[in-house]
Amino acid sequence: MAHVISADTCVGCGACAEQCPVGAIAEADGVYAIDADTCVDCGACAGSCPTESIAAN
Repeated sequence: MAHVISADTCVGCGACAEQCPVGAIAEADGVYAIDADTCVDCGACAGSCPTESIAAN
């Protein structure tokens, strides 16, 4: 299952996108989102998020 980013707590820093090895994370309107079809569920993004906005779905 793909990880998800909480839009309520995401601050748009981009740290997660920088760590994603498959490029599954993109920014839209200042908030980042994970493409579930591309995500390989490695968790690299979750470890880099300063606001702990990313969780396994």
